[in-house]
Amino acid sequence: MEDLALIRTAALEAGKLALEMRAAGLKIWNKEGGSPVTDADLAVDTLLRERLLAARPDYGWLSEETVDDPERLARRRLFCVDPIDGTAAYLKDKPWFSVCIAVVGDGAPACGVVYAPALDEMFEAVAGQGATLNGGQIHASATADLENSAMLGDARMFAHPAWPQPWPPMRIESRNSVAYRMCLVADGRFDAAVALSPKNEWDLAAADLIVREAGGMATDHFGRPFTYNAPIPQAPSVICAAPTLHPLILNRVAHIGRA
Repeated sequence: MEDLALIRTAALEAGKLALEMRAAGLKIWNKEGGSPVTDADLAVDTLLRERLLAARPDYGWLSEETVDDPERLARRRLFCVDPIDGTAAYLKDKPWFSVCIAVVGDGAPACGVVYAPALDEMFEAVAGQGATLNGGQIHASATADLENSAMLGDARMFAHPAWPQPWPPMRIESRNSVAYRMCLVADGRFDAAVALSPKNEWDLAAADLIVREAGGMATDHFGRPFTYNAPIPQAPSVICAAPTLHPLILNRVAHIGRA
């Protein structure tokens, strides 16, 4: 697929730039709302916007680091981009950040890449064609029991006393990039990833497709599939899991209020 080759090449170039700028020293400030942003976030966003829209001028654009233009809603296809997902890891010189690019068509991802440049891991998927990591096919795990499963999330959240039913013992770890967490579920290194806070379309689009093409499941905590190119490009939560675990997790979070 020509779009996949285009976004793969762009992600590789963007990842190289992100690593080079981190090595050279970053300028850092806080956005409105307090989350950190760097000059590299903006430089990578500019690189991707110029490369991708030059190749596909009829596509719309939605990115974390570009002011949203509602004109995208009229486009049948658009690029959905997070230039550097996991900025906290990026700032701390940790490897768990990623460049995320999806091509969305008619509200669903048609192809997507999540590239972790510090690890040289390229996750890719095309709708209906499976998912790969560095060219090799990947599959979600067959784990069927939450007890002793490998979970990505906030250990404090799982240990909170307010849960109607306490969570069983699990191996809980964290990774800053939402998209990278989901890809680790897609390739079976982890069995599930749970985030009960709002996530944006650019966090989700590429990884959502990769997970589903790898045989996993990704929804919000009500079990609703994600849709894309919405006027407000946000989902209330993420439940990403091996297919046998997904309904078990939904059952445990069912009491949480509807968005």
